[in-house]
Amino acid sequence: KGRDMSHKAAPLEEGVDQLSQWRERCADHVTDLKQLLDDCNDRVNSRSNTEEVCHQEMVDYIHHLDDCAMPKAFTALK
Repeated sequence: KGRDMSHKAAPLEEGVDQLSQWRERCADHVTDLKQLLDDCNDRVNSRSNTEEVCHQEMVDYIHHLDDCAMPKAFTALK
């Protein structure tokens, strides 16, 4: 949100993991899940004794990020 999105049209960098690059480009599609993860991490880091670990928030974020990035990365391999 508010970032320059012109990088989406730019070609991927050669010799760099394409999945990582697609994940970066897809990050704006999962900002709500990233915010939930960040909020959870902030809660955990603000406490000295908690059992909360933010596992589900991380799983949800990565799952949705990969739903966007994986098809694009594999299409590029063909």
